[in-house]
This record gives sequence, structure tokens and C-alpha cells, in this order.
Amino acid sequence: MDELLSLGLSNAKQALLSGCSAGGLAALIHCDDFREMLPKDVNVKCLSDAGFFLNEKDIAGIPTFERFYEDVVNLQGAAKSLKKDCTSRLEPYKCFFPEEFISNIKTPVFLVNPGYDFWQIQNVLIPDSADPHGSWLRCKLNITLCNSKQLEVLEDFRKSLLKKLDGFQQNPEGGMFIISCFSHCQTWMTGTWHAPYSPKIDNKTIAEAVGEWYFNRKAAKYIDCPYPCNPTCSHFSLT
Repeated sequence: MDELLSLGLSNAKQALLSGCSAGGLAALIHCDDFREMLPKDVNVKCLSDAGFFLNEKDIAGIPTFERFYEDVVNLQGAAKSLKKDCTSRLEPYKCFFPEEFISNIKTPVFLVNPGYDFWQIQNVLIPDSADPHGSWLRCKLNITLCNSKQLEVLEDFRKSLLKKLDGFQQNPEGGMFIISCFSHCQTWMTGTWHAPYSPKIDNKTIAEAVGEWYFNRKAAKYIDCPYPCNPTCSHFSLT
């Protein structure tokens, strides 16, 4: 960051810290730190793309992903980099989950997240350890191959995301784009960011929604209806 500041970032008038997946989580964790590096008159905001990882048990009732985060924090000694207002009240590994600290981020944040995040479906909700017979294999690789009971489980996972964003929805400076596509990161490709064929909510692409929010044109909180309601989605197939 010091190098970027020396190359001209310190003279910026507008700045947006963003990241995808693990980078999206990092953007949330370090958002306020980034704000503090720049002059007060700079318009600084943060965008997290597919970085809102859920602390949910898998389909076998095991907190697999929570245990994974615990191992990561212990292995990397990451506790010192996490938000202190979170680690002062919770075990440090729980502060890797945005639901535990997003309400304390002072800098404006925009969340881009699919309602059916295929990475989280495969690693949080249905890891291989929770599906030893492979009955979920086709579904978790291609949502169009899920049966009705499997879709109910995925919809409950989406509802859990929305419930954990209840408080954030009330934040007047926050923005969100929660689309019901089977995808993961969406801001790094033109096809999902801003193109004639991009996924849309209320006829808005992600780029248009982010622009509304960043430049304070209007409140930008877009939440899609459940799968398979959105015909603009191009669902990823990993088969």
C-alpha cells in the first residue's frame, strides 16, 4: 500500500477498495484501515464481491467451515489483523465471518453476492465430507440439475444470507446487489459486470447499481426474488 500511495494514490480524489471471494472478505476486514490511509476529503468506499461467507452448519449438521476458519486463524496468526471490536467479544476465528463485524465498519460498503453462491454451496453447505454418497454432486455443480427437495435446502441457505443482512439493509450508506444466480464472483468479468446480456435486478446491472451507490445518486439496495425467477441469470455449470 505504501508503494501505491507513493505512485499517486495519496493524491486521489476518489478511491474504491474492492476484492473478489477471499479478496472480498479482505476488503471488508481492511476497509476502515484503507480509509485512514487517505486524506479525509477523498471519497473512499469499499466493495466486496462474493466475500460475505456465512457461518452455517453443513447439511450433516457439522460446522465444517467454522472449523476451517479456526484452523486458518491459528495457522496464520491472523487474530492481530482482525477487527478488535470483534475479537474483544468473540473467538478470533469467528471474526472472519462478516456477519460478526459488518455493522462496525464505518466506511461505506457495497455487497455483491449471489443468493446461490456455488463456492459456498460446495464448501460451506455441502462439502464432500457431508455428502459421502455423492447424492448432491450433480446439484452442487449445476443448479438446474437439483431436485425440488435440494432446491428447498439451497433456498434456506439464501434466506440465511438475507437474514444476516437485515441490519445492513438499514444502513443508509450501504449498498447491495443480491442476485439469484448460481455464480460466485461477478464484478471481474464484463459479462456479469456490465454488458447487454449481464444479469440484472430491476433492469439494473451490477455496474449501474454500484455507480448509483458510489456517487450517491440514490439508495442502491437490490435483492432478487428466489430461483428460478430471474431470466437474466446465466447460471454457471461446473459439470
